[in-house]
Amino acid sequence: MSEHPIEGMMDTTLEKIKQMVDVDSVIGNPITAPDGTLIIPISKVNYGFASGGSDLPVKIPEKEFFGGGTGAGITITPVAFLVVTNGDVRLLRIDPGSNSSVDRIIDQAPELISRISGMVSSKKKAKQSKAAEAAAPAEAKDSGTNPE
Repeated sequence: MSEHPIEGMMDTTLEKIKQMVDVDSVIGNPITAPDGTLIIPISKVNYGFASGGSDLPVKIPEKEFFGGGTGAGITITPVAFLVVTNGDVRLLRIDPGSNSSVDRIIDQAPELISRISGMVSSKKKAKQSKAAEAAAPAEAKDSGTNPE
């Protein structure tokens, strides 16, 4: 059984869509700024596809006529940038619909975690330095009074 003409049209259209939409369309190529900041664009890709056709009636039985067509549309919309600076990663949204409270909390979570971990480590360092300072006079006192 031979391939129907609509199958060939659909295959050609789908191949063209595959050529236009690749992973670099969604997660763009990284851009390095002069200060070393790495910026990665993130996009949303929407596409639609339609095809149709019909076998046309003919007066000559050994001939077959087919009329059909296919079409596709693609929209690529930038939605955010992933920014990496000095080991800190931030997601900068540019989508105007992302202003809900949950979105803002999610956006600020990495910065909040970084600040909390910085506070915890600075308090830990402060305790260690106080303990070292307290131990230093005690050691000096012990060494001065110890006859050994």
